Amino acid sequence: MKISVELTLTPLHDNFEPAIIHFIKKLRASGLKVMENPLSTQVYGDYDEVMEVLKTEIKDAFQLINKGLLYMKIVKADLQNYEPDF
Repeated sequence: MKISVELTLTPLHDNFEPAIIHFIKKLRASGLKVMENPLSTQVYGDYDEVMEVLKTEIKDAFQLINKGLLYMKIVKADLQNYEPDF
């Protein structure tokens, strides 16, 4: 089953950029399809593979920050080629 996941990592402290950059670089190195924009990061792939990577990388990211939030949206569809039709 293919999924699309949107992630927004928000460390709640100063000097937050290194943790976000580390998180994105680890996702890029996973072999999954990863796309970024200024507000979030999207990951696309097979459910089991994506969730296994996220399980590891979210834990790693949380260990690098004192306090923080991670917003995650999961869609049961591969939307990496989405084009609005309106």
